[in-house]
Amino acid sequence: MSEDSKDSKASSEKTRSRAVPTGRTGRALRVAGLAGRVAGSMLAEGTRQWRAGKRPRKRDLLLTPGNARRVADQLSEMRGAAMKLGQILSMDNGDFLPRELADILARLRSEATAMPEKQLEAALRRAYGKQWRREFAEFDPNPIAAASIGQVHRAVSHDGEELALKIQYPGIADSIDSDIDNIAYVLRVANVLPAHVDVEPLLDDAKRQLKDEADYLLEAEFLDDFQRILGDDERFVLPQLHRELTRENVLAMSYESGGPMESLARKPQAERDRVMSALVGLMVTELFDLAMVQTDPNFANYQYRYGTGEIVLLDFGATRRFEEGFVDSYRELAGAAIAGDTDAMAEAAEKVGYAVGDEDGEYRALLLELLLLVLEPLRHEGPYDFGASDMPERLATLAREAAGYADFWHAPPTDVVYFHRKVGGMFLLANRMDARVDANALMVERL
Repeated sequence: MSEDSKDSKASSEKTRSRAVPTGRTGRALRVAGLAGRVAGSMLAEGTRQWRAGKRPRKRDLLLTPGNARRVADQLSEMRGAAMKLGQILSMDNGDFLPRELADILARLRSEATAMPEKQLEAALRRAYGKQWRREFAEFDPNPIAAASIGQVHRAVSHDGEELALKIQYPGIADSIDSDIDNIAYVLRVANVLPAHVDVEPLLDDAKRQLKDEADYLLEAEFLDDFQRILGDDERFVLPQLHRELTRENVLAMSYESGGPMESLARKPQAERDRVMSALVGLMVTELFDLAMVQTDPNFANYQYRYGTGEIVLLDFGATRRFEEGFVDSYRELAGAAIAGDTDAMAEAAEKVGYAVGDEDGEYRALLLELLLLVLEPLRHEGPYDFGASDMPERLATLAREAAGYADFWHAPPTDVVYFHRKVGGMFLLANRMDARVDANALMVERL
């Protein structure tokens, strides 16, 4: 058995089954129940600490190990926007959330449970009718992957081709608005989100983005677009869309085998550098050449063919199109950072949508320092050693300093949030691989 097939089998055997709550009322009750259990736990812990002569802070009572499990388990069970919002908050908004809660929510990037057979049957009947099995020569009822919006099954077409069917959980698309509103309300009441921060624009945009992700016909278009653009690039392998079998709640495509990207860590330095250079280069191409970025940095969306070195690209549901103005402004920001021109950086950052503060003010200087740090791999001449970088620690220190300024608590520009989500994912993967990438050369080509 190959390394790729072993990894795929292991992934399949880990999948668990649990019914997806459907209906807005039922899902809202789940969130309300979660809030009640967390509040009860906080009261009990607070009473215990008061009796011990301590004066606990509300945040400390909220962020207990027990509450961590309750939050992550409930969002994982609900899947859909509730789980996806947790994933987004954990990766993108460490500025807003306590580090402990961000770590709790980070569990959601790797945890998902499959729907039981009864719900799977209902989803397939919705897509193909009562005789849905006639559409396939074979269908494996055991999912090979489960995520926040749907799960993936292997099938075989009547002409013998192996297929991957991405099947959406029932009721997920209809619950996006209420899920996000309910979870945001619980976070606000628990004083996790600062009361003076207007996160509504970010939440509204998250709703739009998640509705796009739940639209499998739209994802089919994105897959087709990327296939046309990258189909001749020998470094990458993408699934082929099967439009005749694709429905609103089922995305049908060719099955492409591969192993976890983490298996690349066993390869020599030169191979790790080559693969990560290809992925960082693809990210730069997506924004500056295509204005179309697959914004979900989950490691599972990239697989590695151990024998050939090919990179398998999966899951284009989180693809986001960017306006030309944003792309141009971000290009200006990156160019100014590479040149070390802080005045030009401030001007470009304001165009991108940042609150830059008063000229010559302490906050503006701190914001520019933060942006210079985020763009450090692009500014570094020659290969940047991601494995040796302590950038996350330095960023956390600067963010804590910036948090004392009112301007800092403006909700970040939503386009920046989604692009930096991809940037953060690439950094984490390159760091995990101990890779060295000449990101500066890749960026300078676009200036």
